[in-house]
Amino acid sequence: MLGISNFVLPLRPVLRIRIFNHILGSRPANLSMTKTTNSLGATIRRATLLIAALFTFGLAQAQQDGYQKDNEIFRLGVEARFDYLHEAIDGTKINGNSGFKVRYFNLRMDGQITPKFSYSWRQRFNRMNSLSDFAQNTDWLHLTYRPTENWAISAGKQVVMIGGWEYDRAPIELYFCSEYWNNVACYQLGASVAYTTNEGNDTLTFQFCQSPYDHAEADYFAYNLYWSGQHGFFSALYSLNFSQYAPGKYDAYVVLGNQFQFGDAKLQLDLMNRGVSARELLFDNFSIMGEFSYLVADRVNIFAKATYDKVGNNYASGLFLYPGSEITRLGGGVEYYPLSHKGNRDIRLHAVYAHTLGTNTNPAPTAVNKQSYLTVGLTWKIDILSAAEKFINKVRK
Repeated sequence: MLGISNFVLPLRPVLRIRIFNHILGSRPANLSMTKTTNSLGATIRRATLLIAALFTFGLAQAQQDGYQKDNEIFRLGVEARFDYLHEAIDGTKINGNSGFKVRYFNLRMDGQITPKFSYSWRQRFNRMNSLSDFAQNTDWLHLTYRPTENWAISAGKQVVMIGGWEYDRAPIELYFCSEYWNNVACYQLGASVAYTTNEGNDTLTFQFCQSPYDHAEADYFAYNLYWSGQHGFFSALYSLNFSQYAPGKYDAYVVLGNQFQFGDAKLQLDLMNRGVSARELLFDNFSIMGEFSYLVADRVNIFAKATYDKVGNNYASGLFLYPGSEITRLGGGVEYYPLSHKGNRDIRLHAVYAHTLGTNTNPAPTAVNKQSYLTVGLTWKIDILSAAEKFINKVRK
């Protein structure tokens, strides 16, 4: 669940780190797994200038503070994933979705302003083609206030607090997902308050934010109640969500995200039941996402995954999933961590294949019948200031 949290500020209990990642925004981006852009020249130039400016500031701060590890005013990280993709439908290659792609190019900045105030910001660059896209591609940007060890209050652009492990994981860690995941508008303006027990095993969060169905003509809101728990081999990400999609009308979710871990073996099973009426909440409209993974010798992770989305014929049209859809995705893959002998996960190689079956009535679907999907690629992450510190210390020696 920590996903891209290499640069997240450390908190006292392990579970609190996990939950505040949700409050601080480590939920996956609302990116279609099959839609990319190749017009990256101007975007990369802008990103390079921004990173250079932030790097200069951070390095000066680090030099001023003598590289004190406990100084957390400014942390800067960059992550990227490059893939070779091959996508086909019933054996016919889809040229626009195949070839070498920059899937993710993200900038992440976090800081501890005071012992009680912190901030977090993540910006995507691989899909930005104009200045107007900059705010749209800001995944999150918010301030968090912690009056005590148990309470946290956050406001700004946030991740909508919906349960489930597939939803929670960072998109750079995922290769193929459910049709729901590929369409949900998961980043919205809002505020949240969270309470963590003294033991640190359970956190309950309430969030009020713009509805994922929000549009320019009206203000729609969402009300989200979220529980995260860790008890031995079992961890939970559960939620109850009410998202407004029309005046006086709400789409309700009940999400049960379950994780079972036994040594190096892990099973994640998400059950999402949704509906705009009581009838649909009786399992007429739901998604199931499951993944089993096994880590071999701390270097190789093998996994198999399946997703199933079913949408009742009475479900309101125009929401993230369309009435009459019933779509299944099956696949698996392997990940290799060449630096794992040093306890490092910052470089990863992957090879993954998935196949899709069923009916999707969405006019712009991400998953269609007889679709095959193959990806082979490289992911890397770097903490810029930490790398600069190591370099300068080496030079000084």
